[in-house]
Amino acid sequence: MLSRVAEHLYWMARYIERAENTARMVRVNGHLQLDLPARARTGWEPLIAITDSAPLFRKLYRTPGEKNVVAFLIGDDRNPGSIIRSLRNARENARTIREIMPREAWEQISGLYGSAAHQIGKDELLPDRDQYLQSIIHGAQTVTGLLAGTMSHDVGYDFLRMGRSLERTDMTSRIINVRSADLLPDQGGGLRPFETIQWMSVLKSLSGYQMYRQHVDQSVGRIHVLEFLLKDEDFPRAVFHCLGEIEACLVRLPRKKKAVDIIMRMRKAVSDADLETLEQRNLNRFIDGLQVMMGNLHDRIAETYFRVSAPA
Repeated sequence: MLSRVAEHLYWMARYIERAENTARMVRVNGHLQLDLPARARTGWEPLIAITDSAPLFRKLYRTPGEKNVVAFLIGDDRNPGSIIRSLRNARENARTIREIMPREAWEQISGLYGSAAHQIGKDELLPDRDQYLQSIIHGAQTVTGLLAGTMSHDVGYDFLRMGRSLERTDMTSRIINVRSADLLPDQGGGLRPFETIQWMSVLKSLSGYQMYRQHVDQSVGRIHVLEFLLKDEDFPRAVFHCLGEIEACLVRLPRKKKAVDIIMRMRKAVSDADLETLEQRNLNRFIDGLQVMMGNLHDRIAETYFRVSAPA
């Protein structure tokens, strides 16, 4: 396969996944603010931390209130991680290789961006933000389903799966890193009854609440949620599962040893982590270490299979 085609498939999948993840994160955070009492609300600034975009946000906006954060993450063209920019980048990557894609998938990607861009107002919040975000999530999932059902599962599809799985790993780890500290209950403020709601929101941010209830025979709480999102072998957005997906894709490729070695180190680190004894500071260090290895994994894939690594 041409490195150009492989790279565009990889980044197309990453951008579609990024738009879906951001839409779900904003939507769930809005619901969380309504469910919690004022003294327990986390506000909107954690979303900026999750997306690692604080310097740019501070440059563009004065305060991290709801209106500014939502505008920044949904429709701000100056933010390379916004939903609109992600969908535009996905469409551009798909346009470049549309001759090798199923026509239905190309039309869905192009239509999703067009619809999303058309509904964005220039200077105000969306009149129905929840419905808008839901349409982004459903649209992105439709693209994923179309590609799975109509594209040959050859080497090209493997690059698409790798991009999607790496983006999922990145988002899951970022949410854990920020929310595991941000959503800890205030022991002295009488907020323990709301701890379950807070950790439910973490699961919902990754569409994991129902699967958690089905497969984890424990109440929703910090340790069990972290175990599920990091170590579960079957949940599609769990770190351990996503790493397995990437490794399975690499099996059919040449010159894969260094990338596979990184994945094996990451899977071992996740598998061996004792989350019950990890204090918050050490958990943050653990996740930071995974993030570094994820960056190394992306670099290895790009250096080995792509002509030039596209910017994230």
